[in-house]
Amino acid sequence: MKRNQGFTLIELIIVIVILGILAVTAAPKFLDFSKDARTSTLTAVKGALSSAGALTYGKAIIAGLQNGSSCLTAAGAVVARPNAGACDNTAAELLNGYPVATEAALVIAAELSSAEWAFDDDTAGTVIITPLNYTPSTGACQVSYVQSAGAGQKPVITTTVTGC
Repeated sequence: MKRNQGFTLIELIIVIVILGILAVTAAPKFLDFSKDARTSTLTAVKGALSSAGALTYGKAIIAGLQNGSSCLTAAGAVVARPNAGACDNTAAELLNGYPVATEAALVIAAELSSAEWAFDDDTAGTVIITPLNYTPSTGACQVSYVQSAGAGQKPVITTTVTGC
């Protein structure tokens, strides 16, 4: 009398193939890395804004322009605001040594790309930065930049990642 012991090689290969197919189709549903990626990039934008603010403030102190309005040129120098009142279109406007809350100033100072980020600067003194072409289902996925409120005061930069 002959007894069968275990599985044949063909049966084992079929089971391994089926498990592989299930793993490839089911794993992405359980492992969603897009939320982590969006959260990390928003944290990086907050860091870029903080660093840009610290650098421009340091340059403003060196130039003696840390109080009031000034301009950050494309070459990276802080200069007095021209008599006409506005910085040219290649310079970022500064208030108390920090970038003002406008899309143009933050794009220049922090080198953020308008091709990657949406800027909402409708509220005076505040810019909301969100990933371009992404609308969260609930909550918010954004960085908020509130410009300096007075001499010696840093801008307030916060991230909200409840909807990422």
